[in-house]
Amino acid sequence: MKEYLLLFRNSTGDQGYLTTTEEMAGDMPLWQNWIGQVAMQGKLVSTAPVEFMGVHVSKESLTEGAHREAKNVMVTGYLICKANDLKEVEELSKSCPILKYPNSSVETRPLIPFPTH
Repeated sequence: MKEYLLLFRNSTGDQGYLTTTEEMAGDMPLWQNWIGQVAMQGKLVSTAPVEFMGVHVSKESLTEGAHREAKNVMVTGYLICKANDLKEVEELSKSCPILKYPNSSVETRPLIPFPTH
């Protein structure tokens, strides 16, 4: 099995994520169920939401604040899982709870292991 990175993206406001405390509480069972299905198959490697604040480092500059794309979309979390192929991960991604929000997405990318010798 190969490992895959799933990056969760969602729209944000100027000072934080757009979801309210009530929405987050309502979404928690959806996330627990979705991630739990991956874990029960023995395919979960790691997952976590990411904090809103960050620093964007480039060769030319260091900027306070995480990188934002168009429409204030930014990475809000990740999941690393094991799967037989990209198609399996694509199917998993289609049921991700993040997709209920406008401008949200799941980017799925295979990870390349570093050579060990």
